[in-house]
Amino acid sequence: MNFFAKFVHSFHVSEPGWQFMWILLAIGVFGLAIVIERLIFLTRHAGFKTELFVKDILKNIEKDDIPTARKICLRGGAMSLATVVKAGLEQANAGADRIRNAVEESMLNVVPRLEKRTNYLATIGNVATLLGLMGTIYGLILSFAAVGKPGIDAAEKSTLLASGIAAAMNTTFTGLMIAIPAIVLFAFFRAKTQKIIDEIDEYSLRLVNALVEKSYRTHKYHINASQLKEGVGIHVTHNNIKIFTDNALIKEITI
Repeated sequence: MNFFAKFVHSFHVSEPGWQFMWILLAIGVFGLAIVIERLIFLTRHAGFKTELFVKDILKNIEKDDIPTARKICLRGGAMSLATVVKAGLEQANAGADRIRNAVEESMLNVVPRLEKRTNYLATIGNVATLLGLMGTIYGLILSFAAVGKPGIDAAEKSTLLASGIAAAMNTTFTGLMIAIPAIVLFAFFRAKTQKIIDEIDEYSLRLVNALVEKSYRTHKYHINASQLKEGVGIHVTHNNIKIFTDNALIKEITI
């Protein structure tokens, strides 16, 4: 019987340590499901050509063409950066504080979704290693018990000893076979997630600066001297200025 056949046979209920093998298999399947889900999710949300995407957005902001910038974000689909940028663009005319708050709120929603379930892979790696070690100890206990068992011949002792050692080695091998890829993939997904978050931090700051600069642009308006009497009052909101004289509105300016 070759190695693969022996390994598969170790899952049979007649083999010592089969409980550990099935538990490790379940953990391995769970880990594989997380890997597939994270790979698809991060690939979709990372996007591509993010530098070009941001340049197009900033170019349209400079031209004061916010609707076109929003359409570019919609074309970005599930890209996390596009989601954050779109939140800032929706408050483009609401003032600096509203722009910053919108971007920060969107990031608080996006970042946890990027990091979601990735830490499970590190846990799976640790648990698989420990379960493999537990199976090893269980197999060694069986082996030593067989050696010290009275009333059986040497050939049967050798068979029981080999069976216990096989159980120990199979559980160790299975645990490591699950733990090593899980830990490596955990590091890979962490690095990929951090790269996306760093891009969001960098480009969202550039977006906020561009939008805030636009919100502070200067407008010149002229009011005839004949309209000004004894008292002048000014009422200022985020993007609206009203000028009163003698409690009468003489000019309304939308920024």
